[in-house]
Amino acid sequence: MARKKSGRYAAEQFRVVMDELSGYACEIDASPLSPGARDWAFDAALIKVAVAFEKLMLECLIVALNNDSSAFSKNTGIAFPKHITQDHCEYLITGGGYFDYSGRSGLLKDIKRFTSGSGHWLHDAVAGEAYYHHLELLLALRNFAAHESPQAKKKMKAAIYCWNHQVKDLKSAPHAAQFAKAYAPSSAGSWVRRQGRFTSLLNGLSDLADTVETTAPR
Repeated sequence: MARKKSGRYAAEQFRVVMDELSGYACEIDASPLSPGARDWAFDAALIKVAVAFEKLMLECLIVALNNDSSAFSKNTGIAFPKHITQDHCEYLITGGGYFDYSGRSGLLKDIKRFTSGSGHWLHDAVAGEAYYHHLELLLALRNFAAHESPQAKKKMKAAIYCWNHQVKDLKSAPHAAQFAKAYAPSSAGSWVRRQGRFTSLLNGLSDLADTVETTAPR
């Protein structure tokens, strides 16, 4: 029999992966790899971080919907059973495909679709201001590492600027002018592997997982 999913267990497993990736980063830094090879290795690490976070969010959404479908019934106008099986929950969330979302705002939109939104343990954890820049940065770096498109590079540049200056609005003075002149790294891995940035990113995401663990139902 499959293990019943738990938000707390999912958070624990996520932190295990973050610890493993932290160790992986140390191995890369201590290796004789060329700088270019290290950049690629950190590109791969960013994708692994994003995969682990997507898994955490999917598991938590399944738990939330499995525990109480009333908000989803209200949001869709369809009367679902109070308790839906985990497999059916996953299908409703993914549509039979893979779990994906467009940035932090897209993730919160999905969470609001399946839960009561503000006041729900998962929504409030993800919406926490302390993790705003960690989520924006992770998703932007991951997308550029995976696609290297001009659009992804522009979004990565914006996320890095906002991270560095701890701002959200790039249109206000003096940020509009400063952002126009801001540096855009050649790769996501080259930026995140320096100055302890990868560790800072992992620590923030692990703190988010701690919030999930302490607030998710037992």
